[in-house]
Amino acid sequence: MSPQDPRSRIPRTDALLASPEVAAAAGRLGPDALRRLVSAAQQQARSGEIEPEQVVAVLTDSLQRPPTGLRPVLNATGVVIHTNLGRAPLSPGAIDAVTAAAGYVDVELDLPSGARSKRGLSARDALLARCPAAQQALVVNNGAAALVLATTTLAQGREIIVSRGELVEIGAGFRLPDLIASTGARLREIGTTNRTHLRDYAEAIGPDTGAILKVHPSNFRVDGFTASVTVAELRAVATENKLPLLVDLGSGLLEHDPVIPDEPDAGTTLAAGADVVTASGDKLLGGPQAGIVLGCKEIVDRMAQHPLARAVRADKLALAALEATLNGPVTPTAASLHADSDRLAERAALLAAATDGEVVPHDGRVGGGGAPGVPLGGWAVALPENLAPALRVGDPAVLPRVHGGHCLIDLRCVPEADDERLTAAVVAALGR
Repeated sequence: MSPQDPRSRIPRTDALLASPEVAAAAGRLGPDALRRLVSAAQQQARSGEIEPEQVVAVLTDSLQRPPTGLRPVLNATGVVIHTNLGRAPLSPGAIDAVTAAAGYVDVELDLPSGARSKRGLSARDALLARCPAAQQALVVNNGAAALVLATTTLAQGREIIVSRGELVEIGAGFRLPDLIASTGARLREIGTTNRTHLRDYAEAIGPDTGAILKVHPSNFRVDGFTASVTVAELRAVATENKLPLLVDLGSGLLEHDPVIPDEPDAGTTLAAGADVVTASGDKLLGGPQAGIVLGCKEIVDRMAQHPLARAVRADKLALAALEATLNGPVTPTAASLHADSDRLAERAALLAAATDGEVVPHDGRVGGGGAPGVPLGGWAVALPENLAPALRVGDPAVLPRVHGGHCLIDLRCVPEADDERLTAAVVAALGR
């Protein structure tokens, strides 16, 4: 390489690795990761993307990035439980609990005696305190796992009776019939898509029936000429035939919420006669990803002792976050769900004034398969549609809603403490 070749001015690898910038990052990044970043900065200079004198600055910038590919995002869509954004944001208390549980903790140890204990006892107790209708509780790693464990325990190799109108498809193409079939249970479909009657359940019961399953079709609605059977009605049939009644709620609501009056909750469902309910922890409950099982002590204990329970158990971080969520104050999810429309309008007006946007009525949504079709009245700031890509890749990243030829910024799910950051991000995207 000739002295005139610009590449000769590229800093040497050993010099870069010995630099103060790399040394400062060594506490967060391992040696292999540091070498990759050094090599990447050098390669940019070799390819002519940057000048050799810029290598140190580019390397320094890359060293400041978080040690994970997951980027924090300001949710400006108005969708409270946004699956693509990780569903429910954790509360400050839950975040503190995760940090505290990151090291060694007594997750399966009784400290006074030094003996091994059962996993997740304090999270279980917190669930039972929040849902007194339940005799026992169990936490697994997600809602689908809770349903799989329940159907495997109750009906492996046998039939599960379920209405055709409740054979839902959940996210990413996963379908309830396929999920249950994977457990070794056989679905006995009854009724039609729009109408199922109590007699359909009664007539389907036979010597090979293992359980009755009712699924809340939380991500769609069927209106018009419809009929379904309530949990209380099914209780009578289940009792007469000595069958367990399993109800999958999905959304994780523990008690009735007047904002979404038709969304079933665990307490009411158990009081109506369900033996077991399953739900997700990272939806309306506002906690971490977890599967929640509540109900009859005998059945839940059987589930906890099933070999599959080991494969779907929750880790210490989820248990800590769930317990803190249950014992803590109002979650960010609940705060967004119950956001005051007048205050949202005031915040939107301030953003619009700073960005030359227009405040327009905008309905938020529950999301995550909860309360489909139920509007959450509020407001948004309407900006040019072509602003959305710049917002998504900005710092901070902002996810707006693109609709009707506009880029809509809904502040329902943006913490008020982040309003200034959001405004700065929009102003930067506008190029001002």
